[in-house]
This record gives sequence, structure tokens and C-alpha cells, in this order.
Amino acid sequence: MKNFRVCLWLDRAEETFAFYQTVFKNVKHLRSTNYSEANAKMSNRTKDDLMVLEMDLEGLGVMLLNGDPIFQPNPSISLHISCKTAAECEEYFNKLADGGSVLMPLDKYPFSEKFGWVNDKYGVSWRVNVDNSAQKVTPCIMFQGNPNGTTEEAMKHYTSIFANSKVIDTHKFQEGEGPVDLVKHAIFELNGEQFMAFDSPIEHAFNFTEGVSFVVTCKTQDEVDNFWTKLCEGGRPSQCGWLVDKFGISWQIVPTVVLDMIEGAEPGQYDNMMRALLKMSKVDIDALTAAYAGK
Repeated sequence: MKNFRVCLWLDRAEETFAFYQTVFKNVKHLRSTNYSEANAKMSNRTKDDLMVLEMDLEGLGVMLLNGDPIFQPNPSISLHISCKTAAECEEYFNKLADGGSVLMPLDKYPFSEKFGWVNDKYGVSWRVNVDNSAQKVTPCIMFQGNPNGTTEEAMKHYTSIFANSKVIDTHKFQEGEGPVDLVKHAIFELNGEQFMAFDSPIEHAFNFTEGVSFVVTCKTQDEVDNFWTKLCEGGRPSQCGWLVDKFGISWQIVPTVVLDMIEGAEPGQYDNMMRALLKMSKVDIDALTAAYAGK
């Protein structure tokens, strides 16, 4: 299992998954988790409704979450598709734009032979570009509201938290392009997983929400404690392993044992575990294991 996944807060996960199967060549269903009696009501769902659908999307781990529609994805975090040709860009753009909305038309730009930006019909934001990235689909973070820029600070912060991490490339605006202190495009790796980021010289009506979050899977309580403490610094804790970091980005710190227990649980065990989880902020593996066992 990869260390990172992108979680998209939706209300039609199965339909969204079926749509992405028509857009991408390599989409694999990994697992589905349904609501238990314990957590269905808080999301205005019914017991046994689909809660989470996990998939591999061209090598990127993605979770589609059927939640109460208080949050939704927006372009502050988009998914960047690296294409080898302009024709490939056009194919992805047209499929994703069908029923959606265009943010930047597919065209030639000073920074790209072919680029376009679109929100699909489920509200998920996509950027298509001709480039030579080895990672087909990459999360792209847009920072805004700081006249001195946030991207460099954020990359330094995140790469200090996760092992096997580094800043790969940073390009700033040149004179005449935009504010020269801002990052026009950057690539960094967290534990081998590639991310993109940039500073927007324009403030938008949207910003980070729980509509898009990053899921970090952990094997031990020490890992949970470490990532939770460092990512929560300057931010705020939330519920069930969720937190918001000091930049406003949402993270879920999830022990792999939770996923294993859910997959193998009897209905009573699942309900017991979910009742315990709903009372937690940071996840306590021992407490969840005890609840699962009915203790």
C-alpha cells in the first residue's frame, strides 16, 4: 500500500468511479467500505450505503468518499495529468470537460505546448499538460493570499516531516510574468510520491477545504503520533484521524490496522470500532483494537 492517497469528498462515489473508468485507461478498484449503523446518521446516510471507494488511478491512490455534502472539491487542489502528446491532452480534456466547466481553455501557452484546466461534472479539478513527468497523475496544490508566497515554506515543511522526501524543481515568476517572489511551478516528493505546487498571484473565491484531503497510512502508533504532531502544529485537530495543517490543507492519519479490521469485521465488530473512532481526534490503535474485540 502506498503511503499517500488523495481523498475526494463526493456524494456519488460509484458513479464517479464509473466515469473515471471511461476517461482513463488504467483504473483499478481496490476496495469498498460501507457505512455502519454507528456512523451512517452523522453523514445523512443509511446503514450499508457505500462510504468509501478506493481505487488506483494511473498509479495514484485515490479514495472517493460519500459524505454529507457540506464539503466539495475545488481547484485549490487539482489533479495534474501528464500527457506525451497534444492529441492525448485533447482527449483527456474533452472527456473531463463533458458536463463540467472550463477554467483555462485547452491551448498553447508560454509555459506549455498544450495545457488546459477543467472541473469535471463531479466538481473535481483537473489540469492536462504535455510534459515528461514519470508520474501520470499528480496532486497539484495552489497556494494563495500570501503576497510573499507560501509554496517554498510549505515544501520545506512537508519534506522535513516525511522520509525520502525532497524538492525536485522550483521556478519563480520572471519580471513581466508576475510577482517575482512567487513560485510559478514546483515539484517535490514525499516518501517517493510526487506532488506539484504553485503560488497564485490572484486570490480566488475558494480555498482549501476537506473536499480534498491527503491520507497518510501508518503501521504503528509511533508513526501516527509523529505525523499527527508535526502536521497539526500551527493547525487544528479534527475528528476520526482528520486534521487541518497550518496552511489549511486537510490530512487523514490512518493506521493500516484500521483498514484491515474494517475489511475483516463482523457487523458488531465494525460498529464497536466506529463508535470508538467517532470519539477520537488522533487515532489510538490500542483503543480501537480493544473496541473491535468488544472490550
